[in-house]
Amino acid sequence: MGRNKKEALLFTFIMCALMVLGMSIYNVALMEGWSGTVVKDVIIGYVPAFIVAFILDVFVVGRVAKGIAHKLVKENDPMIKKIMFISFFMVTGMVLFMSFYGAVLHVGFSSELPMAYLSAIGKNFIVALPLQIILVGPLTRFIFVKITPATA
Repeated sequence: MGRNKKEALLFTFIMCALMVLGMSIYNVALMEGWSGTVVKDVIIGYVPAFIVAFILDVFVVGRVAKGIAHKLVKENDPMIKKIMFISFFMVTGMVLFMSFYGAVLHVGFSSELPMAYLSAIGKNFIVALPLQIILVGPLTRFIFVKITPATA
């Protein structure tokens, strides 16, 4: 979304910030339960995870996901179809990368990494896709429309 590169970057920033927040809360709660340290642990891990996710989104996953989606969706297809395809491929790519990031953070480059990574992919995908489609995507579009000036 966005009419130019600056607006597209702003849209990506908002989307990424909200997805990282949602997935950070989910993953910390999954690892620790709803303990008194969830908020502290989310805050501590948020900035590094956001930086990694934003770089991956802008330079790798976003380009690939949009490229695949644009090959599958025709120009006259409904906007919702375009949004759903891009969302699916974005979530898939980001889950693959960010699950690896999280697995490495928690078990390091140890013999446990392959299983931790595969487990994280499954646990993250089942939450990330609905989070993106039902909550974060619509919320991001709402925020974006409110903060960007409309052109006449």
